[in-house]
Amino acid sequence: MGTVENINTNTEFGYLEEQLVAQKASFLHQPMPSAQERIDNLNKLKSVLIEHTDEIVSAISMDFSNRPEAETLLAEIFPLLDAIEYSKGRVKRWMKPSKRKTPLTLQPAKVEVLYQPVGVVGIVVPWNFPVFLGLSPLVSALAAGNRAMIKMSEFAPRTADLVQRMLESVFSKDQVAVFTGEVDVSSAFTKLPFDHLVFTGATSVGKIVMRAAAEHLTPVTLELGGKSPTIIHDSFPIEEAAQRIAFGKGMNAGQICVSPDYIFVPRHKVNAFAQAFVKAMSKAYPSIRANDDYTAIISDRQLVRLKSYLDDAKAKGAELITINPEDESFEDTRKMPMTLVLNTNESMLVEQEEIFGPILPIKAYDDIEEAITYVNDRARPLALYYFDWDKERAAKILARTHSGGVCLNDTLSHVMADDAPFGGIGPSGMGHYHGKEGFVNFSKAKTVVTKGRFDSIKFIAPPWNNPVHKLLTKMLWFKFKHLTR
Repeated sequence: MGTVENINTNTEFGYLEEQLVAQKASFLHQPMPSAQERIDNLNKLKSVLIEHTDEIVSAISMDFSNRPEAETLLAEIFPLLDAIEYSKGRVKRWMKPSKRKTPLTLQPAKVEVLYQPVGVVGIVVPWNFPVFLGLSPLVSALAAGNRAMIKMSEFAPRTADLVQRMLESVFSKDQVAVFTGEVDVSSAFTKLPFDHLVFTGATSVGKIVMRAAAEHLTPVTLELGGKSPTIIHDSFPIEEAAQRIAFGKGMNAGQICVSPDYIFVPRHKVNAFAQAFVKAMSKAYPSIRANDDYTAIISDRQLVRLKSYLDDAKAKGAELITINPEDESFEDTRKMPMTLVLNTNESMLVEQEEIFGPILPIKAYDDIEEAITYVNDRARPLALYYFDWDKERAAKILARTHSGGVCLNDTLSHVMADDAPFGGIGPSGMGHYHGKEGFVNFSKAKTVVTKGRFDSIKFIAPPWNNPVHKLLTKMLWFKFKHLTR
């Protein structure tokens, strides 16, 4: 870990290093904030969120060129306020030392685990949910008693500037500091010797971030995404599945790290699902171009990327079903209608890359084992969605697949669970935040053994042939050979 003394501030981005030095020094001055101080910090965050909600909604919508207020409230503001309230009510309990079992060889003694703040947490924020994915880890970091430096996304500049102004109005920079700027600032930021670094973004960039953090042995939490599968069991009502999946896939126009990336449907129900999905999307979004309920694509670059996936799929033989109820033109806009892709194969980009947009491949299966094998043969995803009323079959899916999180008969909703960890596994990420796991993630669980005035060691110390040591050895062998199961 970097210390105050060995951070070089004579660089192009010296202001970043200087802020880290200041925060580390401030942390050393107050390394264990009280529960009330942490609650006060969470209250500051709550107040500034509520006060600036309208501005947040407006800034995000301008960055996207359109995003509905309802999506920002449901996916960013309300989950953050829930998380703050949840943490405030439990931080005192989480801070209490955890009593642990004392083995016979240490008696008499007391064994505890003390949860200590790690210091300064760096947070790199993506563009798709620039408030929630920046401030959600901040909630956990503040509850754990840390300080934080946040790098906002350059692709959501209005939101970045607003978040910077908001947090600077309630926190000193020694407590929480926010930075904006282009990718060169992000690169320099991830190379700093933080005490913990959180990155949310693409797997390819996550590898670069992890290499940079390795230079200082900085622990990392990576939330990376990947291709999150959905499997519909043959017994599940196909229209019900389509309606529920359409809601999740339609949110933020699919620009979500846990958005359903592809759907496995029984072969004889593929057409029925496609028709039901088109019906559900058309009902939710009867028009698109001027419809404020339908989110636009964040940038021209992302729009070009998504269109190239469709062009590639079509050229290689896929069937495209574009859901455009009013047959509108989207020229000179960043609106992109939802498109189903049928008859895909592994040569297509839609099967190779995380889609992160309003494109949904439908894959047919004859036996559900095919779907399970397909998922297990690929990188472990951030989320998996399974639709089946049968609890035993669902339990088998849970046991036989690995993913960061799961929703049964729904999509996305596990991210909103305050009292449960959120994070990936393998290529989809590592580490967790949210709830108690977030508190633990940004704490050092320090084992503390306390001995009293009576020193038992002198009775079992060398010479090893002393009678007390011999008795203790016999007791332990009896325990391990005869009493344990």
